[in-house]
Amino acid sequence: MMSDKLLSIQGLHTCFQSGGSTVRAVDGVDFDIHRGETFALLGESGCGKSMTALSIMRLVPQPAGRITAGRILLDGQDLLALPEHAMRDVRGKRIAMIFQEPMTSLNPVLTVGLQIGETVEQHLGLRGKALRTRVIELLDAVGIPAPAQRYHEYPHQLSGGMKQRVMIAIALAGEPQLLIADEPTTALDVTIQAQILDLLRRLQQERNMAVLLITHDLGVVAGMADRVAVMYAGHIVEQASRADFFADPGHPYSRKLFESLPTMGKRDRQLAVIKGSVPSLAREFPACRFEDRCDFAWQLCRDKAPRWLAIRPDHHARCHLNDPDVGKPAAPAAAAAMAGTESAVANAGGTLVEVDGLQVFFPIHTGLFKRTAGHVRAVDGVSIQLRVGQTLALVGESGCGKTTAGKGILQLIRPTAGSVRYNGNDLTRISARQMRPYRADLQIIFQDPYSSMNPRMMVADIIEEGMLAQRIGRTAGERHARIDELLAQVGLSPEIKRRYPHEFSGGQRQRICIARALAVNPKVIICDEPTSALDVSVQAQILNLLKKLQAELGLSYLFITHNLSVVEYLADEVAVMYLGRIVERGTVEDVMKRPQHPYTQALLSAIPQIDNDTGRTVIRLEGDLPSSSDPPRGCHFHPRCPQAMAVCRQDYPARTAFSDSHSTHCFLYK
Repeated sequence: MMSDKLLSIQGLHTCFQSGGSTVRAVDGVDFDIHRGETFALLGESGCGKSMTALSIMRLVPQPAGRITAGRILLDGQDLLALPEHAMRDVRGKRIAMIFQEPMTSLNPVLTVGLQIGETVEQHLGLRGKALRTRVIELLDAVGIPAPAQRYHEYPHQLSGGMKQRVMIAIALAGEPQLLIADEPTTALDVTIQAQILDLLRRLQQERNMAVLLITHDLGVVAGMADRVAVMYAGHIVEQASRADFFADPGHPYSRKLFESLPTMGKRDRQLAVIKGSVPSLAREFPACRFEDRCDFAWQLCRDKAPRWLAIRPDHHARCHLNDPDVGKPAAPAAAAAMAGTESAVANAGGTLVEVDGLQVFFPIHTGLFKRTAGHVRAVDGVSIQLRVGQTLALVGESGCGKTTAGKGILQLIRPTAGSVRYNGNDLTRISARQMRPYRADLQIIFQDPYSSMNPRMMVADIIEEGMLAQRIGRTAGERHARIDELLAQVGLSPEIKRRYPHEFSGGQRQRICIARALAVNPKVIICDEPTSALDVSVQAQILNLLKKLQAELGLSYLFITHNLSVVEYLADEVAVMYLGRIVERGTVEDVMKRPQHPYTQALLSAIPQIDNDTGRTVIRLEGDLPSSSDPPRGCHFHPRCPQAMAVCRQDYPARTAFSDSHSTHCFLYK
């Protein structure tokens, strides 16, 4: 850690006026960032992390928001004392920021070259050929192939990983001393995430740049941070070096975040959850802010705010448990394990859904007469079986066809070829009218709960809609009694049924979507990334709920995800998908502990780990997923495979079985 401070935040307060009340989004934050170090700001959504970053940049939304107190010292200069025109020279040149969602941060009507060039021209004063040369150098520095060609392309022509690299190039254009990275990898696949984190590490070392990393991913923090601060309800509750923080977190909130992480070792029990949600920041906090969610809280926590106390020389936390001057309560009893919820594949029921050779192709139309010039092979010969009461995880990078396969199984998209047999009936051979009775048995939970609900309908109407379509419940009274029962089943109060979707948190909205799916008494639920947008603590609640419902109702899940930690905890079987095809399948033990396909090995090696001393080697995949409209000849993975052979470029490998439950498509085992 460097000895000189680059940035010092002292007593920062940022408030918003909302409906006559004051929302204290940042409420007395203090921390320092040293030159060349990575400082991680960790916490749940709504804790004030992003607003702290916007306050540093003096980009707090106006007119409702304003910085009411504190100092922001950059190299000893107070940024809050600068006039706005002087701050324009600070933003982009001395401090730059990468925002969470690159697509909404980039201008869709300007080329990549023009957008990077704006910053270069503003802060370095370059013009003409020198400007273009510098932009191409920046594109090359962030690892974008063919940078001269990409210079003229628009954001919609780039993948998610490429868009994030462009955002990094824009941030680096002014050669900043401090880079603020706000959830820079949240929306990215694990392989692309590994590339972006490697890129940030390399650029930081080359430029001796400080990084403020805002995230809720503990694995990313473990791999990137030098020091860590945990934020809760507008202020810092713990701060430590990375080693101290991961060895022994000092605040109950931090410990709960660790306990909420899904792992294979927790399959036989419920994940620890943080009860309730982040409190409203429109209220004042005379005592501990975490008290109502803390397992260790006692009367003192309700009466008095805890002091900022040193646990070790470089480790501080805000908790009465660490105060030598107060008496401690007895430790609460440990939560009971959730017995009997894990079911081994060997004891699985019969096959409920059998998918054989499923293909979903989309035609590419060109010209005035819309002639078909080719096809996008979104799903290209997928065969899977879903057993009664089991969870099959379908994993892979974005764009590999996972969601399309799920919709094809449900006949929400009509397959081009193949069969989907449910209870012996081939769903691909029946009409939409004949399919209607099967809709009750086959349900889906979508990735984004908010966009999958009608914002003009109340919760009761959203849940009742499917019941009416399937003629479940003879009277309105029966249906509303069933709605109350469903809401209680997913952990929500029946009183919320007269409210609208926008009145709920992300985790609550996902629970409503689960209740909607359960309303028609399904046998199979396709879960399409149901936890991808959720904090780790809320994710734990949803995973516990899904596991509990499966044990109680005998549900079968097709769980579509790219979060392999969730797969370890929830799945019984795993199918790994790449460019429309299954490349490996097996039990969760087979695939997660003994991966055979090079793609599976790369996916597993790229998962951010809390324990970085495992001795594993991270396999770096170059480039992005190829286009499914023009897949590579032979094995689709060979252009990115570190073990590719000549035969891989000629033919697609046949299936190789290692056991009755484990197989792959790879020439390495021919």
